Amino acid sequence: MFNKFEHVVQKLERFLEKGAWHGYDPYDGLNSKFLRFLTFNRKWLRIAVIQFMKRSPINLRPFFGVAKSRNPKAMGLLAKTYLVQYKKTKKQEYLDKAREILDWLIANSAGYSGYSWGYNFNWQSAVFYIPKGIPTVVNTTFIANAFLDVYKITKEKNYLDIARSSCDFILNDLNRAKNKGQRAKENSSFCFSYTPIDNSCVHNANLLAAELLARVYTFTKEKNLYESAFKSMKFTTSYQNPEGSWYYGLARRQQYIDSFHTGFVLVSLRNIMTDFDYSDNDRFKKILLKGFEYYKETFFEDNGLPRYYHNNVYPIDLHCSAQGIITFLNFKEYDSEAVKIAKKIANWAIENMWYDKKGYFYFQKTKLFTNRIHYLRWPNVWMFYALTLLSAES
Repeated sequence: MFNKFEHVVQKLERFLEKGAWHGYDPYDGLNSKFLRFLTFNRKWLRIAVIQFMKRSPINLRPFFGVAKSRNPKAMGLLAKTYLVQYKKTKKQEYLDKAREILDWLIANSAGYSGYSWGYNFNWQSAVFYIPKGIPTVVNTTFIANAFLDVYKITKEKNYLDIARSSCDFILNDLNRAKNKGQRAKENSSFCFSYTPIDNSCVHNANLLAAELLARVYTFTKEKNLYESAFKSMKFTTSYQNPEGSWYYGLARRQQYIDSFHTGFVLVSLRNIMTDFDYSDNDRFKKILLKGFEYYKETFFEDNGLPRYYHNNVYPIDLHCSAQGIITFLNFKEYDSEAVKIAKKIANWAIENMWYDKKGYFYFQKTKLFTNRIHYLRWPNVWMFYALTLLSAES
């Protein structure tokens, strides 16, 4: 039966494919040679450029020489989406599109100890700087999971080998921070860094690494994958706040609680628990459900409107909506209302942030204005993936 979710998915698919999966990104401001020159390689000037381009309701990228390009993380999410469509429809065209994207990703790996991928732009946060192309654990894990998805469909071992290779990147190239102080009793648990060139502790990134190791373990049964995933998971679960939340990271400037990163943590933790049968599973289940209840009660209004932070609605961001849909669908076995809530979140996004005439979602709403720039990865690829999953539930 045709429904409005499928209508949006089909129009969004045409929009994304119109540019051969090229587009702008909220964080691509430093792809401008002129603006990059004006930063004089200074941290806060780089941040200023990125935030100026991100927050401007007018797309200044063509004026400053920022070209549309392919984002590896977006490509991985697109491949995952096409594979969901293939499983639902059995149409060969979707499997062919996924293979085309995965071939591109193979050709554009960053290298290192295994297949890995970075951003298509230089990115400066308050804590660390990531030059264009330096692989991140977030990009790599989302993409490697797409290779595992196609392996489950085709049983072609080369796809499993690529995902297994990404585990070598995680194990050999990422740095590790160990628990300190009172949490040191967590039996040598550790946090994987975001990239090979930083030493940060970001909880969603750490659990994404653990999730990939755990999932590959289900195919290869390698003890080192199991043990590393377990220790990584124990690190982040030991940092759950009393009410059930997690800060984004450990650094002082990362002590905030937001919607979509919390969703990442919960989905990864749920998937790790699904892949593994730990002897102390009850403990982790309590942590998981406490986190989910906090997420459910904190980040969405009754009408489906997403809250960006635990204490502030703004900016209203469709990444929060997309991750909300994905998170609730992942928790349908724990919550009988989960699918209903996912649909409510999707309905709000379509009614308030969808430009039907052009076939894409707006970026953000602030207290003062709506940013209508048509970014590819954020939020449109994310909403494409989330709504495709939701449509498959109908």
